[in-house]
Amino acid sequence: MHSYYPVICYLLAIHFRYNDNQVVKSLFIVAKFFFKRLTNTQSSINLANEMKSLNDKKQFKKTLAILDQHGTTNITTLSNFAIIQALKACAHMRDLQRGKTIQNLIASRTKNDMYVSSALIHMYVECADITSARSLLDSAINKTPSMIINHMASKGYIKNKQANKAIDLFNEIQNPNDIHIIILLNACAQLKTKEALDIVKKLSNRIPKSFFSNPRILTSLLDALMKCGDVAHAESLFSNAKEKDLPSYGAMMKGYVGNNLPKQAIELFNKIPDPNDVHMIMLLNACAQLKTKQALDIVKNISKRIPKSFFSNPHILTSLLDALMKCGDVAHAESLFSSAKEKVLSSYGAMMKGYVDNNLSQKAIDLFNEIENSDDVNISILFNACAQLKTKEALDLVKKISKQSPKSYFSNPHVLTSLLDALMKCGDVAHAELLFSSSVEKVLSSYGAMMKVYVENNLPEKAIELFNEIKNPEDVNKILFNQMKSDGIQSSIPIYLCAIKAVSHMGDYSTAQSIVKQIPDSLLVENQIQSSLIDLWGKVGYVDEAKLIFDRIRQPNIIECTAMINSYGLNGMGMQAIELFHQIPRECLHEATYVCALNACSHSGLVGQARLIFQNIEMKTMRIYSTMIDCLSCASFFEEAQELIDEYERNHSPEPTMYMALLSGARNAKNIYLSQNIYDRMKKLFPQRKNPLISAAVLLANTYASSGEIDKASDLKLEMHKSGIKKKVGLTWITTDGQLYTFKAHDRSHPRSNEIDTEGEKISNEIIKYGHIYDSSWITRGMNADETIESVLCGHSERLAIAWGFVANPNASKLQMVKNLRICGDCHRSTKLIAAIRQCEIIVRDANRIHHFYKNGHCSCNDYF
Repeated sequence: MHSYYPVICYLLAIHFRYNDNQVVKSLFIVAKFFFKRLTNTQSSINLANEMKSLNDKKQFKKTLAILDQHGTTNITTLSNFAIIQALKACAHMRDLQRGKTIQNLIASRTKNDMYVSSALIHMYVECADITSARSLLDSAINKTPSMIINHMASKGYIKNKQANKAIDLFNEIQNPNDIHIIILLNACAQLKTKEALDIVKKLSNRIPKSFFSNPRILTSLLDALMKCGDVAHAESLFSNAKEKDLPSYGAMMKGYVGNNLPKQAIELFNKIPDPNDVHMIMLLNACAQLKTKQALDIVKNISKRIPKSFFSNPHILTSLLDALMKCGDVAHAESLFSSAKEKVLSSYGAMMKGYVDNNLSQKAIDLFNEIENSDDVNISILFNACAQLKTKEALDLVKKISKQSPKSYFSNPHVLTSLLDALMKCGDVAHAELLFSSSVEKVLSSYGAMMKVYVENNLPEKAIELFNEIKNPEDVNKILFNQMKSDGIQSSIPIYLCAIKAVSHMGDYSTAQSIVKQIPDSLLVENQIQSSLIDLWGKVGYVDEAKLIFDRIRQPNIIECTAMINSYGLNGMGMQAIELFHQIPRECLHEATYVCALNACSHSGLVGQARLIFQNIEMKTMRIYSTMIDCLSCASFFEEAQELIDEYERNHSPEPTMYMALLSGARNAKNIYLSQNIYDRMKKLFPQRKNPLISAAVLLANTYASSGEIDKASDLKLEMHKSGIKKKVGLTWITTDGQLYTFKAHDRSHPRSNEIDTEGEKISNEIIKYGHIYDSSWITRGMNADETIESVLCGHSERLAIAWGFVANPNASKLQMVKNLRICGDCHRSTKLIAAIRQCEIIVRDANRIHHFYKNGHCSCNDYF
């Protein structure tokens, strides 16, 4: 306004000097013009200030409403400050179309005003239109490398999961400052790869010491090291730091939780002088990860001591609910949730997920129905609840909600995976496949989701088919193949992990080999891939291959060590598993490691070793107790196993897993009295738990049958049939010439069934000749008039699979198969003889372990199964 004063004063001076009427007229015309300009300018300033005020209050819709009232055609009359406020509102509302309209109308300003350009770039980044943001940057006149890295890396590439491109941009800067270094570290933390870790280490050695006066540098460095899996380096850096601020403590705690080291996170929390709400959240997350009584006690203690002001942070309530649910205290969580004044979507999500985790799916569904405006996370959990129920009503709800949900939700691979999984688990495989195949635009994440669902629903061969679609550049999916190559590690790791998991389910060496050969060398050094491959080779029965990968890792992390222990255990190499277990520092051990070590002892009959391990575990979880009870039950230490159940139930609710472990041991020992007693207790304790009661009834019926009490076994099965209960069908899978075949008992569906029957009879005659006597105690049903003991036992699914293996490859030197139930005693003895007579190694992975039947007639389990 003051810039017009000289002009007005000049005109007045002319008027007074010449006192001319014409000059007076001119003066009034000019004054009128400037007064109008002054009024418009003042109006524009007021409008801009009003828009800023609304933005500050996060009332972005109202900001855009003011813009609409002003009129799109009049937008050029707005000040740059008002334009910036409008673009800020567009960014928050993710209104890309309106933002583009504004840019088209003010195109000239974007070239000359850096602040308008920045606002536009920010809007494009928030709307995930990175191409437009980059294009705008490239055309900007007043741009600097600093401007590029700040906009494109911190708010662009990193936000949109394109960390590799952020690193490329960093390399364009000649003299990076501390902000650029923080952004680079954040990009590496997002990648979580070996290459990213190498960059972090190299950078930490080259950073000028003066930069460490910026506490954000240290925090970002610790975060990157932890996320890339180098806990030891992060700990060393943290302990040597002269000044530790609260964010660095937070980075370490978050890192410990991220690396499955909750005990270390809790210990560090106790050293923080004045913890804030972020540290409280990390502590609660660590307790949720532990899932022990001790952890629950910490959670309850903290919930009483937390300052009331902290509850204004919704994340505190959410983490508290999550921890209570994960530690099994559903009642406390419900009480806290119902008394909360403000319930946000994340707290609803924590409760719903807690219900699902505690097998209370209907409660999760009921709570979902109370949410007014659910988000994609709530819907994803709802699908998980329906998948757990597996009922027609659940399927109807899945279909209804999926139709009502915004399509944008399904761009989230987690939501898509949950939907596909729910459809599959509720029995509508066709709908799930149709949904996937009819997708207009298939991206890698949707392929990953479908592959994951196939694997989790025991359809691994279909997952491999999808993998082969992506990997075939001549196919319609050439774009996806190129995307895997161009996007690099970040997008392709989930795909390879799904493929690895699929072949581990199939349990076939040749198929595993073909998939592993397709994994790029750059991925073979990644921790996730390495641990998955160790797990794969262990589950396929090739421990030597797993050991080769493990030995090539310079500093194996706890996940890789655990995978190796599990591989040893599955294959009956208990002593090797225990030897490796004792090499791991005690502070690094977590639940999964203990469980795998105890399982290894169980499979090899090392009860004494298991007792020593169990006694030294400070925080014993439900899984740890269950595994130890299984170990004792397998060795017929039933009283000791029962004592452990009693010990656990002093402070926890009963768990069906423990009773099933005890019942399984009693069935193997043919202990009818104990089996019946356990079953009766389970019916009282878990009247609503359908699945464990079905399994328990089957085990009890089999116990009666194997003891010769066929009538009692038949009565139990009749009772199950009347109640609509269906027992799990025994299946065996075998891969021959690259194709997976499935057999069930007395299966006649194979096109070459006659040849399989003939081969089965031939094998039976051979083993009888070598002294085999069929054991009728393994027949768990009444026999028909036209059946014999031999014909019933030879019709078991594993025997049919073996027969087919020799039909397909008469001179086979190795056969591999997977069985979804435990192998029966008669089939076990038969297979030892078959391996010796045919001089063919036979590998059978059953529901419990892997049996290597060697050519010398021995089994790796030493008949301990």
